[in-house]
Parts: sequence; C-alpha cells; structure tokens
Amino acid sequence: MIRELVLATRNRHKGEELAALLGDLGIKIRTLDEFPDAPEVIEDGNTCEANAVKKARAIAEFTGLPTVADDTGLEVDALGGRPGVHAARYAGENATYEDNCRKLLRELMGVPRERRTARFLTVAAIALPSDGIRVAQGMLNGVIAEEASGTLGFGYDPVFLIPELGKTLAQLSADQKNTISHRAKAFTQAKDLLREMEFEMLESGRSAAR
Repeated sequence: MIRELVLATRNRHKGEELAALLGDLGIKIRTLDEFPDAPEVIEDGNTCEANAVKKARAIAEFTGLPTVADDTGLEVDALGGRPGVHAARYAGENATYEDNCRKLLRELMGVPRERRTARFLTVAAIALPSDGIRVAQGMLNGVIAEEASGTLGFGYDPVFLIPELGKTLAQLSADQKNTISHRAKAFTQAKDLLREMEFEMLESGRSAAR
C-alpha cells in the first residue's frame, strides 16, 4: 500500500498547489522540508521529462518513499519556443518570478497579440524506491499578455492569459486554476497512475502469498 508520498520540491507555492491537487488520494503528503538533508538535484536535462524523472528517482532513493516530481516549461511561439525548459531560470540563475516575467514581456514588446501564443507543459514523474518510473503530462494553451495582471498564483501566472476567460492565471482562484491548469492536468493523470501502481502492488502481494 502507498501510505506516504513525497513531493520533490522546496518551492512553497508549488508544494501547496500540488498538495491540493493530490489531497483526495487519502495518503500522507510530505515535502522536502521534512527531509532537510535530501540532495539538491541539478535540473540539467534537455526536457521537462528528463528533469522530472531525475528528481523523482533521486528523492525516492534518498527517502525510501514513493516520490512525485514535476517540471514545467513555457513555450512561446514568437520566441522560437523559448524559454522552454529553462523557464524558471530565464532571467538568470537566481531570478525571481518578477524578473522572469519582466524579461519575457520585454522580449515580446511590440509583438501583436495573434503572435503571442504560448503553452505551458508540465511533466510529472512518479518513482517507487524499488520500481520503475511512471510519467504523466499536462498542457495549457494561452497567450502572453502585454502586461502583468493579478496577484494570485506564482511564476509566469500574471502574464499567461487564458483567452476564453479573459483572465491571466494570476487572476483565477486556486480552485479555478486547479481545474484547468497544465499542472492540474498532469497530476490528474498522476493520480490515476498512483492508483494503478497501488493496485499492482496489492496484486503482487497476493500472488506472493499464494
């Protein structure tokens, strides 16, 4: 049985969001705050999947517990897909959310709305200490706004506009965001994978007991 799950993140905002998304699983959700000696996993992969898998595997091995890790990229068409997998460090290694948003808006200055199309991609990887990796993915299409709006959310949420809603992600409540977001889509799939993994573990246990 999977009774505990570690979220491989030290990002408080992301941890809160993920805990809300996974809250109905009925298992104890733990974050890296509870494992201060856990290794800092360098996200040097060329894809979000590579980074998520690397983090999940490393933390599962360290904690001995099932672990889920995610990585998110932002692809902006007018910038040839940048910042992509480097979204969190777009304005520099120690960039703040505001730094990254300002750089993105500056690079898109003068670009008309029809060419400001973009998408978020989140990949969630689940690792068991003694098993392989399962991967889930979620995508959200939108437009980069001409200026930041909203005070909710984090990251690029203030500049990521959902055209059909006429709002940025930072103008949506947590419940609204967790219904439509790339991360919500990825973790809805991840929950299904966790249930499948638990079923397989139960079946394996029954077989071994026969």
